[in-house]
This record gives sequence, structure tokens and C-alpha cells, in this order.
Amino acid sequence: MNFLVTFAAVYKHVVMSNELLTPDYILESSWEVCNKVGGIYTVLSSRAKTLQDRFPDKIIFIGPDFWKEKECPYFREEKTALSVWQQTASEQGLTVRVGRWLIPGEPIAVLVDFIPFFEKKNEIYTWMWDNFGVDSLHAYGDYDEASMFSYAAAKVVESLYNHITAAVLEEDGKTPHFVYHANEWMCGLGALYINHHVPSIGTIFTTHATSIGRSIAGNQKPLYDYLFAYNGDQMAGELNMQSKHSIEKQTAHHVDCFTTVSDITANECVELLDKPVDVVLPNGFDNSFVPKAQVFGRKRKLARRKMLQVANALLGENLGDDTIIVSTSGRYEFRNKGIDVFVEAMNRLLRDRNLKKQVLAFIVVPGWVGEPRQDLRERLKSGLSYDTPLEVPQVTHWLHNMGHDNVLNMMKFYDMHNRHEDKVKVIFLPCYLDGDDGILNLTYYDVVLGNDLCIYPSYYEPWGYTPLEAIAFKVPCITTDLAGFGLWANKEFGHAGQLEDGVEVIHRTDYNYSEVADNIKDCVSSFSAFTQKQVDTCRKHAEALSKKALWSEFIKYYYQAYDIALRKAAERCK
Repeated sequence: MNFLVTFAAVYKHVVMSNELLTPDYILESSWEVCNKVGGIYTVLSSRAKTLQDRFPDKIIFIGPDFWKEKECPYFREEKTALSVWQQTASEQGLTVRVGRWLIPGEPIAVLVDFIPFFEKKNEIYTWMWDNFGVDSLHAYGDYDEASMFSYAAAKVVESLYNHITAAVLEEDGKTPHFVYHANEWMCGLGALYINHHVPSIGTIFTTHATSIGRSIAGNQKPLYDYLFAYNGDQMAGELNMQSKHSIEKQTAHHVDCFTTVSDITANECVELLDKPVDVVLPNGFDNSFVPKAQVFGRKRKLARRKMLQVANALLGENLGDDTIIVSTSGRYEFRNKGIDVFVEAMNRLLRDRNLKKQVLAFIVVPGWVGEPRQDLRERLKSGLSYDTPLEVPQVTHWLHNMGHDNVLNMMKFYDMHNRHEDKVKVIFLPCYLDGDDGILNLTYYDVVLGNDLCIYPSYYEPWGYTPLEAIAFKVPCITTDLAGFGLWANKEFGHAGQLEDGVEVIHRTDYNYSEVADNIKDCVSSFSAFTQKQVDTCRKHAEALSKKALWSEFIKYYYQAYDIALRKAAERCK
């Protein structure tokens, strides 16, 4: 059956009009579908309910299946979901599990085993070079694994498209409209495969951060002042990023709709990928994660109590509830996420004479964690009070690389040992907070809830979910105007955000590290003198801003991307 002829006929009158084209099915892939490893998980999982409500069970997520015999905590298999197709997929050599992603909305998820495709790796890479000029010769690290998943996901998309289209045509004679949305360079290869082999599917590619931009920033090079002068291909060679940069660049140039998450990253795309984006897709939030009214207050009190208990047991202190609890969090990118400037700011705050209260600062960043500290667990279990600190009173879990950890080494360099007389205590919590870390045993959102102030002084941050999550939980925060979220907040305020607005947006450049640290120090110091009324106003404004960033506000940009992709596919299939 020639789907392309029917497809073009259906679209002919619509494409000539100004109607917004809407997909009947959305297939979306990411390495982080049912795999909680980074910020993209939050993007997809928080957006899913909005799309599931609009396209019930017509939004299908595709992720990697590497759980094998283990039970995936984010996935519930359902043999009845797409049951006929599951049999077809098996006959086509695809090993898949179909079920529900256990997030709000519970959309359909397909987990695919990509390991069998490794035996075809060289053949696949040769095809990509011949058709798109993608350089895979310099691949290393996670490139092969990501690419084989991307290819497997594309085969799933191709199979689903053929199966669903045939069924719909047989039932009502209409050709359904599909878009395929690939996230990050890890899914680029599959997007190119679909563009070539299933041209009637509109393809969308989102780079959540350019691989070469992140690498430039992470290698201590000034990114922003010299962005206009950098050549992406040249820098990829210099930084040994040729293959990742190549697949990202070629995908950006060949898909129907190229997108990113903020204006600041859109500038990177123009300069480093030589391709302007078609649409900016800002990251929204689903506030169904936020507890309501009385539950909110109860959970906040519980979180604060547990955070203070852990700190007191570790430090041999008696920090009370009037202690200001602050934190930073995110991926362990020491410079890019501003972890270095956070430590610097806390060190300077130690000597600030205007600080009115004790400050307990947590660095919640997953490191190379070994195990929970047994001595700390014993103290917590005893329920007793202690007046002497444990050995190394800066960390809650032992690390495999204690002598080479950036956070601990910087604190050691500044002689930050959480002494009794210090009004600022800094604790490194180096693990994913899933509620079962062995020490705090709270989820990440519960920890955010217990904070008085969150600090994210990022140098490289295409969007910035962490500050958005903070304000959604009514916690005022500090961020920078090098974060997409910070720029968006400034635009909403009509001026540079101040703490009284709920978000303090600090101006950051390639070279003003010291000024940023001082600004953070001054901001925390000022916050320590706020009256309860000022704090309440701050929290109220933070919550109000977060509601402007709900997915109900931002989903319209996705509909624009779907429209662009479907129109391009229609033109291609004439």
C-alpha cells in the first residue's frame, strides 16, 4: 500500500491554508524515557500529562530497555497494550516491552533492546556517512551505545507507523498524521533514518544543550564573549568531540523542525551548528508534583527536621529551626553548574558580619558515591544529641574518590571544616535522592521543599529546571542570566530579577566569577535579615512566577513545532 499518495492528498488543501496542522500520533524518543538520569527526564515526564490529556494514548514514548531481568521502577509492563503490534514487532526482530511510564498521565511507553544492533554497527555508520556525512570514525565512550539505541528506536517508529497506518486506513480510510520527536544527539541517528525511510513522518529534533557548547564551557574556555568567533567543526576537533558534534549538526540540518529550549542556546546553534532553530521550546513544569495546602506544610516541616537531624548528627551541633537552609543541586559539572562559585560564596559568607542567622548549606550533586556513612547512620539511629563532629564532617556518604573530589578539595583548600564557631556549615550530599539513600531518605522534591533559599549560579545552563522546580515549591532562588530560565524570568519581570520578586537573577559573564560570588553572599546575608512578612511575600512571588511556566502555558510552542514538521513532510511527499 502506498501511504505517501494518500498522505499527500489528505494534506493538499490544509497545507495551502493557515490552519495549524495537528498530529494524530506523536512518537517521541529519549535516552531518559523510563530512565531517570538527568534533566531531560524531568522535561519529558512533566510534559507527558499535558500531551496525554490532549492526545490520549496517541503519544508514545520510546526508551532503552537495559533493565533485562530487573524491574524498572518507572515502568509497568502491559501485555495488552499495542498487543497486535507487539507480535508484529517480534516477527520483525524487534525485542520490545510495552506498558506505562509511571508518571502523571501514565502514557504508553515502549522499551526496546538495542544490543542486537551492535552487530550491524559498521553497516549503520557507513550508511550514515554515505547519506548524511555523519562522522563516526572518532566515536568513543557512550557514542556507540546511544547510536544503537537511536537506530533501534527508529526501527520501532517505522514499525509502529506502518502498523497503525494500515489499521486506521482499513477502519476509516484516512491516513493518520505522525510526528517523530528525537531528543538530544543520542537520538539523532534515528531521526535521520526516519527522514530518509519514512518521509511522511514529520521529524523534530531538540538539542537541550549543544554538545560542543557544553564542552567548550566545561573545558574552562570562555564561551560567550567568543561565541561569534568559534567554528563548531574546528572546536569539535580540538576537544575530541567530532562524532557527537557531527551527528548533532547533521540532524539539525536535515530534520523537518529543529528546536532548542532557550534563546541563549538558540544563539549557540547558529554559531556552533550553523543552523538557526525553527522554534524555541521552553521547558515547563507540571505542578501536580507540588503537595496541596496542609500536606505541603507538613511535608516541609518533616523535610526541615530531617535535614537538621542529619546535619546535627554529622556536625555534633544543635542547629535549630531558625537556621536558614540553602542548597544547590544538579549534574556534577563543577564549573558549568556553578558549584565552584557556590562554595566560594559560602566561604565568603563565613566572614560576613551582616549575617543574622546560622546557615546550613547543602550541595546536592550526585558524585562517585560509595556507601552511606555507617558512623552517621548509627548516630541518627540512636536519636541522641552529640557535641563533637564526626571525622570529615563535610560529607554524608563516602566517595570512591575522596582525595580527588572537586567539592571536597575546594572546601579543604579554603579550610572549610564546619567548625563549631562557623555560622555557615556546608554539607556535600553526593547521591541521587530517590528516598532510599541510606542517610536522608527523602526524595529530591522533598529536599527542595525543606529549603529556605536555593542557589543555582550556573555558567552554562541552556534552560535550568532546578530554579523552576524550586519556585514551584514556593522556595525563592538565585540564578544567573546565563541560564535560559534566568533570562526568561527577567523578561517576565521586565527587569533584572530581585530576591523580593522570588528569583534573584545575577548578571554573569565569562570573567566575573568573583563578583557573582560576592552577589550571592550579599543576597543570602540580606535574606537572613528578612522579616517573616518579607519571606512570605518572597515565597508568594516565587510561586506566582512558577505558574507562568506551567506546561499549559508553554505547550503551544510544541504545537507550532508539530505544525512545521507536518508541513515539511507534506511538501516532501507531494
